[in-house]
Order: sequence, then C-alpha cells, then structure tokens
Amino acid sequence: MQVNESAMDRVLRAIGGVVVLYFSYMAFTGWIQIVGYVIAAVLIFTAITGFCALYKVLGINTNKAE
Repeated sequence: MQVNESAMDRVLRAIGGVVVLYFSYMAFTGWIQIVGYVIAAVLIFTAITGFCALYKVLGINTNKAE
C-alpha cells in the first residue's frame, strides 16, 4: 500500500476516530453505536496506515512527500 495521506490528514483522522469512538461508547445506543464503532475503526486504521482506499479510487493524494 502506498501512503496517500499527509501528516495533517492522518492526525485529523486519528482525532476524529477517537472522538467518534468516545461518542459511540458514551452517548449512542443500538445500531447507531455499531455504525459509530465501524466509522471510528476505519478512521483510526487509515490514520495508522496512511492509506485511504477511497482516496485511491478518486485519485486523491494529499501526501506531498512524493
């Protein structure tokens, strides 16, 4: 997998993932809680790996290191 996210993109995704995870655990119930967990997992996973499949499909690359 080729890194296609910038450092700022990765930080914002990590913060967003933690926030969604927190609200999913503390405030949501039922199916919306499960959806929140999935969204949080995707955000945190993409922040760790630096690769976003949707960016790949759309041809977006925020990583300027190349």
